[in-house]
Amino acid sequence: MAFTFFFRDLPTLHAIRDYVIPELKNNKYINVWDAGCAMGPEPYSLAIIFKESLGYYQFKRLKIYATDLDEESHDFGKIIAKGIYPEETVKRIPKDIFKKYFSSNNKPGYFKISDEIMQRVSFQKHNLRSLTPVRDNFGLIVCKNVLLHFPEDERIKVIKMFYKALSPGCFFATEQTQKMPKESAHLFKHIKQNIQLFQKTK
Repeated sequence: MAFTFFFRDLPTLHAIRDYVIPELKNNKYINVWDAGCAMGPEPYSLAIIFKESLGYYQFKRLKIYATDLDEESHDFGKIIAKGIYPEETVKRIPKDIFKKYFSSNNKPGYFKISDEIMQRVSFQKHNLRSLTPVRDNFGLIVCKNVLLHFPEDERIKVIKMFYKALSPGCFFATEQTQKMPKESAHLFKHIKQNIQLFQKTK
C-alpha cells in the first residue's frame, strides 16, 4: 500500500471538473466511488475538486466511497480517517487550494485536511475481484493504478461490474496507461482524447 500524492493526474481531475461535475451537480445525491484509494490523497483530491465546483448545498449531497484491499498494512483506514498527511504528499497542491483546505498539524512536517472535505469521504476495505460493487447508482467511478495489475479477463469483468454500478449516462475514469478493452468498449463513450474518461451508454 504505497503513498500517493494529492492532485496527481491533473488532466483527469480537470476533465472531471469540466465534463462530469456539470452533469451531476443538480442530482439529488452525488455518489462517487474511488476504487483503489491507497492512503486517501485521490478521494480527498476529488472532494476538493467537487467543493470548488459546487454550491454549499450541492456539496452536502456528495458522498465519496473510498475503497482498497489493504493486504500489507492495517493503517490505511486510520490515515484516511485522521486526514493527516506528510509534506511530500501535499506539496503539489496549488497554493490557494492548500490554504483553503489544509492546516498545520502538531507533528512538524504534517498537515491536516479540513473537516468539510473529510466529511464527504468514507472508506472501507473492498476486493474488486469479488465483482460486487459497494452500492449502485454511482455518478462517477474512478479506478487508477489497480486494473493494470489484473489479467485481461479479470479487468474486463471489473469494468463490466463498474458499468452496472453506474447510473445511466454517468462516468468512469481510469489511469492514462490503461486503454478500454475492446470487449467492454461498446458500453462506454470516450469523452476526451488523451484522457481515460468514459460515459456509460444509456
